[in-house]
Amino acid sequence: MVVEETSSLTVAKLKALCVLNDLATSGKKSVLVNRLLEFGLDRSEVGLSVKKTSKAKPSKKKEPEISEEEFVMSLEDEDDSAPKEDDSEDDESLLEDVELLEEEFIDGEILDAVILDEDEEEEIVPVAPIPRKSKLSDNPATLVDIVKRPQVAAVLLTAMMLAAGGWWYINNQLDPFTGDPLKYGDEMKYSISEGEFIATEGFLDLVLDNIENEDDICKIRLEYLGMGQTSITDGGGGELHSQSSMDRLGAVSVRGGQGGDWLAVEATNSFDFDKFTVQRHLRSPIPGSTACSESFASASGSSELTTTSWTELREQSSVANQVQWSLTLDSAYQGNAMSYGIGSLFGGLETIAPGFSLLSQPVEVKELFANDLIDNDATGSNLGWDWRVIGIEKIGSESMWKITATHHDLESYCLGSASMTLWVGEDIPWAAKQTVDVVISGSDSNRAGCSATSKLLGDYVLPDGELEIHHTFDRISMTRGVKLLDLGKNYDNRPQANEFKPDSDDLVKWGESEIHMPDESNIRGYNLEQSIQCLGYFSGEVSGATAALNDGGYIWRAIDERENGVTTWNVSWVATDNTAGWVKFSISGQANEENCNYLDKGAYDEEVSHNRNSIPGALNISMMEARLMDNTRFPQLVGNDKFFTTGGDYHPETRVGYLVLVPDSGLNTFINNFVDSSSGANTVDLSRQWDSEQWSNHISLVADASDGRVIGWNLIQGPL
Repeated sequence: MVVEETSSLTVAKLKALCVLNDLATSGKKSVLVNRLLEFGLDRSEVGLSVKKTSKAKPSKKKEPEISEEEFVMSLEDEDDSAPKEDDSEDDESLLEDVELLEEEFIDGEILDAVILDEDEEEEIVPVAPIPRKSKLSDNPATLVDIVKRPQVAAVLLTAMMLAAGGWWYINNQLDPFTGDPLKYGDEMKYSISEGEFIATEGFLDLVLDNIENEDDICKIRLEYLGMGQTSITDGGGGELHSQSSMDRLGAVSVRGGQGGDWLAVEATNSFDFDKFTVQRHLRSPIPGSTACSESFASASGSSELTTTSWTELREQSSVANQVQWSLTLDSAYQGNAMSYGIGSLFGGLETIAPGFSLLSQPVEVKELFANDLIDNDATGSNLGWDWRVIGIEKIGSESMWKITATHHDLESYCLGSASMTLWVGEDIPWAAKQTVDVVISGSDSNRAGCSATSKLLGDYVLPDGELEIHHTFDRISMTRGVKLLDLGKNYDNRPQANEFKPDSDDLVKWGESEIHMPDESNIRGYNLEQSIQCLGYFSGEVSGATAALNDGGYIWRAIDERENGVTTWNVSWVATDNTAGWVKFSISGQANEENCNYLDKGAYDEEVSHNRNSIPGALNISMMEARLMDNTRFPQLVGNDKFFTTGGDYHPETRVGYLVLVPDSGLNTFINNFVDSSSGANTVDLSRQWDSEQWSNHISLVADASDGRVIGWNLIQGPL
């Protein structure tokens, strides 16, 4: 049926009727009217006048008249049906309601609304005012009434469910990303919880090397929690004193192991443990028993620990690492350890398990994942760690990628296990949350499923005992810097590779035929060349030592102590058949029977390797002293709490010694486990012990006489 008559309703109201009756809303006014009529609506409902019924023939019976009525359905909440002077605002409001409904009915069968321009609306033909009466109700239907209709409510409920599901999906998806590079000035504060450290037998050196103790301790258990902070120093212009420009602003100046001045990135990680409990287990008191007692003594207190690392800009290699700590239990202790080159909080463990130090602080995302894309189910391997992205998880109100990582070297070599779970996010350079679980064992009882080769490797690189580490880091706050790190870039006055190494002509290959490492010092009381002559005046007391040294043996360890003009030497010798012993004597003048005084001697129960071919060339002790006393190279070794006075002399309590390390040494010291199988090392060591007003102080240093490099030094201060 085609209607030529013009409806009194606006296009917007006609479209509203189409929406309510699940009809399409496209087309002009005449199309909408015809569509509604064909659907079954009365003429009055679509704004058309109702035609009077014409009579074909006169009839005696009078048919009732049908009065013209206009059906009006209001989408407003008001009952006032009086005509308004201007209903344009109502039309606009209604059109907005229609558009809103259409947006909500996304998944229904209703088509998108078409917004008409003003020139598309047809002229409205006014209808003479007559009483308005709806066939459905005495009152017009409101928007609330419409929504209450079951079919409309169902569509709205479905739309809301779909919208809610879409919101959840969108807000729980993360874009893949690569790790965000660090910047100068980056800083993150975090909490530390569920902290536990357990060390037994040989692994106790990680703890006891820093605290003097005479008890036979076989197990230490630490429990800790507190706060932490990791940051990248934003160095000022004063750090660039060697540079011609401020291009590398942010880097800091640091001395290396050979005294060179390098530009480096300084990274600091600090712990403040407000709860720190130590449990100490002693060896069983039962005679002949080597078992560790189940009972323990416990003490609680607090502790602070700060680690600082310096990474050189150009080669991105480690220049130095520092650990500063304080511990308050029954008494107060504090210390400061410095190492150059390879080194970290876990010392030698980083050598056998590269990447192990990542456990000690929140992981730097870029360091572990490099440029690998972090996405769902992504996998990779770096720095000894195998990792996999296992999904998305909320940390607080923020969605993060959850990643598991395991250390493959420890597992494949059957040395134990180390695992981390990380939660990382875009634009966050460190893990926002990190859990750590480590178990390393040198005991056969924990290597039952290992091959014979793996067991031998474990016996070689690990001490007896076990090491466990567990803790959780949680981000508290994050501050980002501005300038990216200058890693990989060159800079002015950068030290050259061989600039600080000794000339090859200065290295003495004494291992070929000499009986001891050259000393030749003239700033100590009596050097080794002068003192070793005393052995000839001790007749039968040192016959084993003199026989070994006269038949190809050599002195692999020597220590010089001086007091009141007397020098005391303790020298350790090894014979060609690997038997070894030691002799202690003093000298107070030119070597003769009167000035040489025999003190003591002994033999080593464990075998010491005799291996002249593995002893490398070395600087003599005198040359090493000159390098270490040089205030322009090592200013940190000069001062009241160090080894040398400002006048260029030793503090009187300072002991001087050397140690020769060769492969397969029966001493089985921890450092000896990492000597290359084809070469050895000559080291010079200094130590000093003294009391100050507040502390009992002990400082020690080790340097490599083969290249003049300081390996590290360690200061420990405890109660008087």
